Amino acid sequence: MEVVDYHTAGEPFRIVVGGAPALSGNTVLERRADAQKNHDDVRRFVVNEPRGHADQYGCFVVPPNDPGAEFGVVFFHKDGYSTACGHGTIAIATWAFESGLLRPGDGLNRISIDVPSGRVRVEVNVVDGRVRDATFVNVPSFVTATGLSVDIGGSMVSAAVAYGGAFYVSIDAADLGLSVTPDHVERFISLGRHVKASLAGHPSAVHSDPRLSGIYGVIFSERLGPYHQRNITIFADGEVDRSPCGSGTSARLALLHHAGELEVGDVLIHDSVIGSRFLGRVLAVTEVDRRNSVITAVTGSAHKTGTATFTLDPEDELGLGFQIR
Repeated sequence: MEVVDYHTAGEPFRIVVGGAPALSGNTVLERRADAQKNHDDVRRFVVNEPRGHADQYGCFVVPPNDPGAEFGVVFFHKDGYSTACGHGTIAIATWAFESGLLRPGDGLNRISIDVPSGRVRVEVNVVDGRVRDATFVNVPSFVTATGLSVDIGGSMVSAAVAYGGAFYVSIDAADLGLSVTPDHVERFISLGRHVKASLAGHPSAVHSDPRLSGIYGVIFSERLGPYHQRNITIFADGEVDRSPCGSGTSARLALLHHAGELEVGDVLIHDSVIGSRFLGRVLAVTEVDRRNSVITAVTGSAHKTGTATFTLDPEDELGLGFQIR
């Protein structure tokens, strides 16, 4: 199995470039379903230890839904398959130009990528032949609930839910008496799992396409200034996003705009728990399925970290690998 590894703002992203079976289906969502049903051994092979780790992320590159996009992406992590991945979108767009799949020109290179949540537009900024950063314009983002009460250890905290390609719960870290710093990561993992389980099946996470429904992640935010926040996102089953979370940034932008704290054109400085950064903006206000929504843009940079050829010894008693968290 041939892979290329990138990181976006510290968050890993493993791109399978050879050795994987072709996924069946006419759309990215259908190919995602085929991967889940028939080829999950490949995901486990490249994600599980000892080849991966508990916070590994990656993707299969697949054909687009139609000729309107350059290619499609099926995202995966240690627990399954996500509907959106902003940091992965930045990484895969960067890889597309650096690998020669697409030919870059200096300046902004505009492409479209089909992901499970829909079609995203990406502007890849190339300077002197090198990719400096990329900005993805996400599918419409919207708020589905505010003022929810979640019981955490006998204390009720306020939460909100918003969609940015996936559904995210947002909680102010100050309400928990915590700051978003690495020394609190284990506590945030525990809290994120608890909150996600508490809101499993909640109507605020129901999408018109049921394949996109369900709480995906929990964002704990800390305000550093009027347009400056730091967050840690716990997604899937206790995975920690090292980046500020791309699709989560879109969800946060929708919430801040809904609250009147961020207007169209304002730039949100969005930092991660490790201090890396995305920049987010609300580009426009729109309506989707009779719901007020916003179009968001998120900017970040990705860097190649290596390539690998993974093999499976038929006598290896660990087989497709293991997880210890």
